Amino acid sequence: MLDYPVILEAQPEGGFVVTFPDVPEAITQGEDEAEALFYAVDALETALSFYVDDRKQLPTPSKPKRGQKTVRPSALECGKLGVYHAMMEQGIRKAELARRLNWHVPQVDRLFDLRHASKFDQLQMAAAVLGKRLVLTVE
Repeated sequence: MLDYPVILEAQPEGGFVVTFPDVPEAITQGEDEAEALFYAVDALETALSFYVDDRKQLPTPSKPKRGQKTVRPSALECGKLGVYHAMMEQGIRKAELARRLNWHVPQVDRLFDLRHASKFDQLQMAAAVLGKRLVLTVE
């Protein structure tokens, strides 16, 4: 769901620049392809946090072209973004989610803060009150 295609551009002076066609706010670079893709995760998470902060819909990842690399947020951030997406899809505000969870609104704010180390059980509870399940897989 959150695998975003990237464009890796080799630079004449060396290194690679990474951009995201679906998330123009995310851009980074690295000395080699592996480092650039490593930094791309943080760039993507930072850019997607802008959407959450502004209460905007998350950009939908386009289908990657054959052989095109993709980047996804880390597992915890994928969980947070998935719950956020479900909340937005259902037209539920943070205050309503807090009421359903019997939490204070700042707790919900921290849940969606991609820099805060929320616990998976908190995400599971939030997903459940939205009629969803949080599923973690190892590939």
